[in-house]
Amino acid sequence: MRDTIPARASELRIDAPHRELLDQVLDKWSLSVLNELCERPSRFNELRRAVPAVTQKSLTATLRRLERNGIIERHVVATRPVAVEYRITPLGKTLRAPIDTLLEWADAYMPQIEHARTAFDAQID
Repeated sequence: MRDTIPARASELRIDAPHRELLDQVLDKWSLSVLNELCERPSRFNELRRAVPAVTQKSLTATLRRLERNGIIERHVVATRPVAVEYRITPLGKTLRAPIDTLLEWADAYMPQIEHARTAFDAQID
């Protein structure tokens, strides 16, 4: 008889729509952009300066993905010339707690992860 792990009544599955969403809101640049927008609304160039490693093309794509998913919104500022400001939405603010939990987990277990990486890399060499 095979050992099986009993399914929880509310078991979470990572299906295609969930995977796509997680890929789009938890990728490298999205986390950096969300970190900035949680502090205050920002214009495109402010975000570029705050996340200097991101290219203009990657930042544009990241902002569009986050906007499409309802995580951020574009707000046209009536100035001369007209400017666009990005803001986190109420839905986007709900990501803060789970992201903080993941970051706390990473912080707590980073020494073990680094040890595992070193051991793995030593086997390859």
